Amino acid sequence: MTFSPLFGLHFVAAIVLAKLMKGNMVAALMATFVGNPLTFVFIALASLKSGHWILGTELQQGELRALSRKFGDAGSDLWHNFVAVFTDDRMDWSGLAIFSRDIFYPYLIGGILPGIFFATLSYYLMVPVLRAYQQRRRGMIKAKFEALKAKTAAKAEEKKRLAARKDKEGKANG
Repeated sequence: MTFSPLFGLHFVAAIVLAKLMKGNMVAALMATFVGNPLTFVFIALASLKSGHWILGTELQQGELRALSRKFGDAGSDLWHNFVAVFTDDRMDWSGLAIFSRDIFYPYLIGGILPGIFFATLSYYLMVPVLRAYQQRRRGMIKAKFEALKAKTAAKAEEKKRLAARKDKEGKANG
């Protein structure tokens, strides 16, 4: 989900996807932290370039510099059209249409390939780590159980000795 353009919805989308796949929701949420301010630039570039390549379009040379302007135009359109619902202004969706065509749709389509690639890579890198962790945890639980078992056996043995001593003292006094 980190490779999708659904900024602000990565957590929600990861939980929904994990539920649909009957996966671990905590792991899905943790995986979304791959997308952070340090990595989003690389994720966005990979997704945009992949999307334009898949769609057969081209990412124009100056288009990367114009990204912020297109985001701004889309945001302005959303706000203007929201206000237009309550006023006599005319709605204009041109900035949002350009943003959708040039940025959102290629990003959405292009995030699929790198997303699948990095998800698969992460899976195969993490499975041995998780197995080692689980094995270590099993060993620690087994060691705790054995220690508890030994402690219980020692207490039972001590009770037997006390009972035998009381019994011996009772016979000696009686």
